Amino acid sequence: MATENQLLNPRLWVAAHADYLYGYTLSRLNDEELAKDLVQETFLAALQRADKFEGKSSERTWLTAILKNKIIDVYRKKSSGLKNTDVKQAEEEQQDFFDEDNGHWNKAYQPKPFGIEDHDPLAGKEFNSILQKCMQKLPSLWMAVFTMKHIDDANTDIICSELKVTQANFWVIIHRAKLNLRACLQKNWV
Repeated sequence: MATENQLLNPRLWVAAHADYLYGYTLSRLNDEELAKDLVQETFLAALQRADKFEGKSSERTWLTAILKNKIIDVYRKKSSGLKNTDVKQAEEEQQDFFDEDNGHWNKAYQPKPFGIEDHDPLAGKEFNSILQKCMQKLPSLWMAVFTMKHIDDANTDIICSELKVTQANFWVIIHRAKLNLRACLQKNWV
């Protein structure tokens, strides 16, 4: 096995990886101060665990893995303090989407095209900004589940294990999060 000096170069981490790790964190948490703190914590944790780095991945991949665990810890903390009123409010906001009799979309809430098919870079940035704001309106647990599933492409079993939710609860959360995001996007984007 190579020595630590051959595998890692912590003196270059900030210059080489800080912007990437900050952007990665910000896209998942949408909190600039927290993103900065987590990147710093990642570097500190990496320094403490430098002897465990085996060189099977790049520095950036290894640092990102450490950061992912820190982000999951944030999700856990936020979701453990989830208030039932947040869930109730989110459920009430979506109750008008479907007709109780037949389960079909109510006319006022039927899906409409978002107009993002044009691949306009400016429109894409605006859309992503609105999506981030809409995601912040979700209850913390819903945001964590949605982010892990659709942004991080995490496996359902891993999400359920990390966030301590059942598979059935996971699918209900995903469904409700998508409904709320769609409603928010249609209100603020379309």
